[in-house]
Amino acid sequence: MADTQSHPYFPRTLALEHYKPNDISAMDILTVMFSSFGVILVGAFIMSGYARRGLSFLEKCSFSWFVMCGFIHMVIEGYFSVYHKTLAGHDSFLGQLWKEYSKSDSRYLISDNFTVCMETITAFVEGPACFLLAFSIMTNKSYRNVLQLCISLGQLYGDILYFSTGYRDDHKYTSDANPIYFYFYYLFLNMLWIVIPTIHIIVSFHRLSAAQEYADSKTVTKKTK
Repeated sequence: MADTQSHPYFPRTLALEHYKPNDISAMDILTVMFSSFGVILVGAFIMSGYARRGLSFLEKCSFSWFVMCGFIHMVIEGYFSVYHKTLAGHDSFLGQLWKEYSKSDSRYLISDNFTVCMETITAFVEGPACFLLAFSIMTNKSYRNVLQLCISLGQLYGDILYFSTGYRDDHKYTSDANPIYFYFYYLFLNMLWIVIPTIHIIVSFHRLSAAQEYADSKTVTKKTK
């Protein structure tokens, strides 16, 4: 079992049986990760130009967002869901990515019940749903706003619970050794899944409300004939 001072995670008394230090630098991990996200976003944005109907700029951005979410949920979070028990000892790129992120929240290295359950649902339910939504946007399916509302609610709910459980634990698994761990990894990156889903929830709500209003007006018109 690892000595309490032999790893960079909090609390310092955390026991990590399988722990192996990363041999890829944090800068290299972040460069590869954000470069990959950039390629996915740009590629998806270009692809959205071939949609069955003309998409607005904001709709193209939404399409790109959900394609990227599908990738993150299924590949990155799916990796955690499958390998969470031995993640501390992994030397694959995704394993080292998770060990780097865990410097901001070590719950990911101890098979914390909440993070395992949340990430598993996110990976295997929301991940495929994001790709289905992207397909429905491209092909102009009638269910696209219902699906967008459901996915965004799930993302928002999961992120609120994620922050709430960390707060209830007095952030004892969160490192304050470096501001980048708390303010960038933990707060900023996760806040994206609060702000952007909230915007999509509002958009879907207005579109579905307008559709219901139109359906109601057609019903009233039929009754008055």
